[in-house]
Amino acid sequence: MTRHALRSTPPSAPPQEAGTSAATATGPVIGRALRILGAFSAQRPHLSLSELARRSGLPVSTVHRMLGDLLLWGALERDAQGRYRIGLRLWEVASLAPRSQGLRERALPYLEDLSSLVRENVQLAVRDASEVVFVERIAPSCAVPTLTRVGGRLGITTTAAGLVLLAHAPAAVQEEALARTIPRHTPFTLTDSGRLRAVLAQARTCGYAVSDRQLSTDTLSVAAPVTTDDGEVTAAVSVVVRHGSTSVGALADLVRSCGRAISRAFDTPDL
Repeated sequence: MTRHALRSTPPSAPPQEAGTSAATATGPVIGRALRILGAFSAQRPHLSLSELARRSGLPVSTVHRMLGDLLLWGALERDAQGRYRIGLRLWEVASLAPRSQGLRERALPYLEDLSSLVRENVQLAVRDASEVVFVERIAPSCAVPTLTRVGGRLGITTTAAGLVLLAHAPAAVQEEALARTIPRHTPFTLTDSGRLRAVLAQARTCGYAVSDRQLSTDTLSVAAPVTTDDGEVTAAVSVVVRHGSTSVGALADLVRSCGRAISRAFDTPDL
């Protein structure tokens, strides 16, 4: 089925909810569109009209009116069951984000080299406010399962990549992240701000960070920074392995070497 075929017109409009007017339903058009798009998640990639309304907090009639334009432009598609999903056109535009596109292109050869050495998950991540966003991931078939995916977000204190990025973030960002309530994913998740401050200080001193079974009880991750030519930490490279399978020291040497190699690639002028 072609992309254009997937952009079909939504079914006949439902009646407007009682007491709902165009003026109150609700806010600027772009804001409503973003709330609809934001209703999707990795856990809920396909949503019905009613689910979109509930998850976006918008009236059903408002969502329905906007779906036609979102489908036509390609931001959304409809599957065979009539549910909605993120469209390919939206991915095409998102892939142009400069922190993703140039970074991934420069880093990929070094990530592939690291993956060939460790035969485990290799990831590249950036910071967005108090979250870590993964812009690349290489996962061999034999790698331990992880909760990360390209484009996925996680709390910044629960992954090694996030800890590296937070360790080099502005003080205000660090304070905001440490003031939040941190969900406990496993018995090993660090939730105490005092312990986290010590981990961040160690990451700055050692040049790498470790997240030991914070997200799942069978994984350990080690990460190192990627810097620009003026010393700014712009990304983090990490390896995720099965807990107990490899020494932290060996992994730290590898990710630091990879981080330095990617950093040097940023200093190389485009040909």
